[in-house]
Amino acid sequence: MTRCPDCGVNVDIGEEVEQGDTVTCPECGVDLEVVSTNPVELRLAKDLDEDEDEDEDESDETEDDLEEENNGFH
Repeated sequence: MTRCPDCGVNVDIGEEVEQGDTVTCPECGVDLEVVSTNPVELRLAKDLDEDEDEDEDESDETEDDLEEENNGFH
């Protein structure tokens, strides 16, 4: 058993959980990622949608930067 890094309540993750799995805190409802299993360590899980949005934003900026640079050389 380990504690939720958000609210501090004890979280029982079971014996079959593996590193990288996601569990939900029974008290506050946040998603937690299993960082390690021996000892058990949890951290707040990143929202996959947010990660995808960040990746898209970064790639858009790069494409815009390249377009601006190329416009000066045509």
